Order: sequence, then C-alpha cells, then structure tokens
Amino acid sequence: MQYWLVKSEPDECGIDDFLHSPKTSIPWDGVRNFQARNFLKQMGLGDAVILYHSSCRHIGISGQLQVTRTAYDDPLQFQLDSPYFDAKSTLERPRWVAVDMVYTHKFTTLVPLATLKLQPALSECYLLTHKRLSVMPLTFTEFTLMQKLGGLTH
Repeated sequence: MQYWLVKSEPDECGIDDFLHSPKTSIPWDGVRNFQARNFLKQMGLGDAVILYHSSCRHIGISGQLQVTRTAYDDPLQFQLDSPYFDAKSTLERPRWVAVDMVYTHKFTTLVPLATLKLQPALSECYLLTHKRLSVMPLTFTEFTLMQKLGGLTH
C-alpha cells in the first residue's frame, strides 16, 4: 500500500462531497500538472489518501479517502465546454488521467496548515516542500501522524 495527499477546494470536491455519498466513488479529475499526473498514475487500488482543503477560508487536512479505480484517461480533457479541456490531448495520445476515490473517514477536526508546519516529522513532507503540487506521496510516518492529528486512532 502507498499513501498520498490530494488538494482540493472544499466547494469543488471536499470531504463533505465524499461524506454525502460514502459508498460512491468520485472521480479525481481535472489535474493539469505533469508531476501531479505522474503521481496519479502511481496510485494503486486500495491506496490511502489524505484530503487537504486548499484555497479556502479554513485550509488544512480534512479526512481520508481510498483509491477505488487506478489511472484512466481523464474525460474532461476532451470536453470542449470543460475548464479542463486540453486541445493538445487526443484520443490516441491523451495527456491527463483521473483516479476514482471513495470516502473512508472525516477527521474529527480540520488540521490547519500552521499545525502541520509545527510537526518535526513533517519537515520533509511534500505538502510543506512542494506547495503548488495538488497530488503528492506521503510516507507511512507522515500519513499516520496526519491521521492522529485529525483524531483518527488505530
């Protein structure tokens, strides 16, 4: 199993969207950064994912998801009316992928970025060192610390 963190605005695709349909997989699409795309391609079935709310009033980690479908061609890249349309993508040579994820847990508290920055074990975490990346790997230690900060204990 691998561990990941994905960022999204909560009004676009937040933890509550997953919570309201807890057994329904939701496509994680619209990623338009090559490094983030390459990380999506590495995600495996059953991988655990931390959801981070960004570009909003309350920024921080909000819950946990699980990968239910590995990388497939992102259909939005072909839709002319989509903000994620990519004229350079073709059916023969698509550039972008999506994965599907499902809800597993909402944290008992949103853990703000300021709290994450205070954790020595997260000093090398992609979240703190690659600020503009929307999909990133986590180590097992980073993942379990984030779960603990969010109120999950196993």
